[in-house]
Amino acid sequence: MNMTHYVVCIFVSGIISLFTTQIYAEQQINVIPVADVKWVALNPARGEKGPRAGTLWGNLRLGEATGFLAKFSDGFSLPPHIHEETYRAVVISGFIHNDDPNAEPMWMPPGSFWTQPRGESHITAAKKGMQGIALVEIDNGPYVVRPPEDAYDKGEKPINIVPANLVWLNLPNTTVSENSPKIAYLLGSIEEGQLNSTFIKLPIGYTGELHSQGSIFHAVVISGEVNYLNQMPAVLEPGSYFGAEGNAIHKIQSAEKTETIIYIRTNAKYELTPS
Repeated sequence: MNMTHYVVCIFVSGIISLFTTQIYAEQQINVIPVADVKWVALNPARGEKGPRAGTLWGNLRLGEATGFLAKFSDGFSLPPHIHEETYRAVVISGFIHNDDPNAEPMWMPPGSFWTQPRGESHITAAKKGMQGIALVEIDNGPYVVRPPEDAYDKGEKPINIVPANLVWLNLPNTTVSENSPKIAYLLGSIEEGQLNSTFIKLPIGYTGELHSQGSIFHAVVISGEVNYLNQMPAVLEPGSYFGAEGNAIHKIQSAEKTETIIYIRTNAKYELTPS
């Protein structure tokens, strides 16, 4: 175990739960460096050759909101299938195609965002020559895969956004300068109480405090690197996670060599202030 981590035991109805991620009890903050992610088969029926899943929050097999990393081997392609729940996803590494089974390949690079409507038949594939990793999240579990003959249409439309199509704006309530952090709105409203998905982009070497307020707050490093500077510092590479319930302050510093992009899913406003 990394020396920056420890085990916390929580007693609930006589059952002991073990956590190997950093937990800052006074603010209910969880931190998971990607090196500590535990990988399992995404679909156990496919065995070791199928995609792997590394849970960041929630539980893939239960009826709850879940976020996980999906790892696809070189050139792997899932056959046509459907899901019972709409999911959102962000490419972290490699190039990933997700579309109608008859569609021409559209390889989404790192930093791309897409949604997959429930009930719609589709395939997901990783481009040959490199491993593909994506963040995948659902609002209700479990994560279920069904055959294409079970397809149905709920009227939802998929969203596909590649980095070149992102619109970067100044963060609200942030002093604007040449090296100011930026925000890109993806889904929902950032107004308090509404679920929303955004990217924030930190300039090289930026140091600040991210103030989260929502009962839901999940943040995943998509590119670059974050030095997480709370009580037990950690280096967060792409695929790493930090999250909180309620009011919390996340002290973060961007890498010295490249800007950093973080994906955020929350149900409230958040603020980023320099320090």
